[in-house]
Amino acid sequence: MRTPRTAAVLVPLMLVALGCAPQESSTATDTSTDQTPAECVQGKTLTDGTLTVATDSPAYDPWFKNNDPSNGKGYESAVAYAVAKQLGFDTTAVKWVKEPFNKSYAPGDKGFDFDINQISITPARAKVVTFSDGYYTAAQGLIALKDSPVAKVASIADLKQYKLGAQTGTTSLTAIRQDIQPTTQPLVFQNTNVAKQALLNGQVDAIVADLPTAFYITAVEIPSATIVGQFQQQSGSPEQFGMLFQKNNPLVDCVNQALANLKQDGTLDAIEKKWLSQTVNVPVLQ
Repeated sequence: MRTPRTAAVLVPLMLVALGCAPQESSTATDTSTDQTPAECVQGKTLTDGTLTVATDSPAYDPWFKNNDPSNGKGYESAVAYAVAKQLGFDTTAVKWVKEPFNKSYAPGDKGFDFDINQISITPARAKVVTFSDGYYTAAQGLIALKDSPVAKVASIADLKQYKLGAQTGTTSLTAIRQDIQPTTQPLVFQNTNVAKQALLNGQVDAIVADLPTAFYITAVEIPSATIVGQFQQQSGSPEQFGMLFQKNNPLVDCVNQALANLKQDGTLDAIEKKWLSQTVNVPVLQ
């Protein structure tokens, strides 16, 4: 799941990372090499001289801005262009294509070099696709209307009696099923827009999304809603987003080199501070 903050007090997103299944920081091969990322990438892209990057449509805030991945605004758009620069591509050499979220991690050939779309690294997905090292550690946020009884819950156990929902194929949905384990089956939505409308219509008592998306929903799209809290995955392993590649694509090694450079020089931290800030008072649901 996907900005500017309207809250007065903002801090960098430095929360306890959560998830829904044991995650791995990388499913790629060893990236040790004497080559630079730009040297490494030669002959490994779908089209020489072009980096083809995929994401879903609509592309949600705060990961992208104005549903336009090519403008360099939003966390994932900015990260993609920072990686592209490391690989030796200028902005005009980056081509964006649409790829539905659920289709991205299906087995088979890919029409892109990598997909960046809040895709959690999971062992099941890594059997049929290859992931880069993690570029973001995620948390799950529970969203309810302010006047709902759910807005007053203080624990995961308190949520079991309520009707919950999330986008299909996401770790948010897995979090409901595995960590909350409600007494009734959660509703499954095709995308976040449908989930938000279901919340407004009273079809669900609350929805689950990654925390930055939850902040955007409550601050901008549904001001009558609130983030009830965040919750840790019971396994204790942090959930990480990774760039997704066709299985065994050698380009992943080059991208991992680029990510390592961006982490070392502080670029990733700077991008996170710019696009994924949040208020400090988000209770942790135990």
